[in-house]
Amino acid sequence: MRNFISDRVAQTPPSGIRKFFDIAATMKDVISLGIGEPDFVTPAPILEAGRASLARGETAYTSNSGTIELRQAISRHLQMLYGVTYNPDEEIIVTVGVSEALYLAMTAVLNPGDEAIIPEPCFVSYAPEVSFAGGAPVAVPTHVQNNFEVTAEDIDAAVTPQTKAIHLGYPNNPTGAVMSRERMMAIAAVAEEHDLLIISDEIYDQLVYGVEHTCVPALPGMRDRTILLGGFSKNYAMTGWRIGYACAPAEILGAMRKIHQYTIMSAPTTAQAAAVIALEQGAEHVARMRNEYDRRRRLLVEGFNTLGLDCFEPKGAFYTFPAIARSGMSSDKFAWTLLEEEEVAVVPGDAFGQSGAGFVRACYATSYEKLEEALNRIESFMRRHG
Repeated sequence: MRNFISDRVAQTPPSGIRKFFDIAATMKDVISLGIGEPDFVTPAPILEAGRASLARGETAYTSNSGTIELRQAISRHLQMLYGVTYNPDEEIIVTVGVSEALYLAMTAVLNPGDEAIIPEPCFVSYAPEVSFAGGAPVAVPTHVQNNFEVTAEDIDAAVTPQTKAIHLGYPNNPTGAVMSRERMMAIAAVAEEHDLLIISDEIYDQLVYGVEHTCVPALPGMRDRTILLGGFSKNYAMTGWRIGYACAPAEILGAMRKIHQYTIMSAPTTAQAAAVIALEQGAEHVARMRNEYDRRRRLLVEGFNTLGLDCFEPKGAFYTFPAIARSGMSSDKFAWTLLEEEEVAVVPGDAFGQSGAGFVRACYATSYEKLEEALNRIESFMRRHG
């Protein structure tokens, strides 16, 4: 019998994150610093909006683009926060999480052989989505010496005649890095010089600590060469609602909508009603969750540094990225051994790209008390291994 699996799928390795989650789920006393999911319940006004939508019998499809109420709310939200304006009729689409938005973006713009530059370490989906679209992902490493901020010089050096897009994900998963406005402006200049598109995943835009988030399409001249990806999972603790969005110039957005029409039809109706209230009433809840994340962030960074696991200070998202050189282990060996001996789950840094080797990702979207206990267990681990 012939092999029925496509080459591009067969050649893509499974997610380096999932195997740790699957094993950790079988362990009774495990403390997971692995999964990037808020431990907060979706705030009450958002929950009530979802319940009310169901009570009204709103269980049918919506417009392919999403309800006009939500698209208008997204437009107002981006204008208020960043001063960037999108036409809700032609330049905004509501998606099944940011994951679908990423798929739509890559599929809509990449031809076979087109290259997309991707700074690493990065979220595990970025390179596979380029490959699934027929494109060629081009990894550009970032380094702790630059706080894991990619430089314009490194991106410029990776540009070839086949380059079509630069994919950015800041605040960053897995490092927690936040790009400075100056560095983002320099990258924007590279994009203009080489006539490149920027695909900017800004899912963690409101989870920043002591710094400001730079919205790429709000930079001078960048709105018309940027696809902005955003959503509700992280900022509003709405992971299970599966609701995101993409904003882009009308021609690009129209191509993304075409794929969405044939693939998805529309995002979950109940989630769309809840997302409107998230944008209209969620600010104080986001601030409360952000303050608690900040408290946990400081605990984990100080704790790792005290244990000799050198950890630069992440300024966004809810991840730390400590170096594990002192253990004498590889990232993979460190993560497996820590899980087996102390029942603490972290993710090897090289699951997010080769420049993550020598690091692990530890998420602080879990309770302060669990983080304290995790640090106690890691201290015991390091007494034996470093």
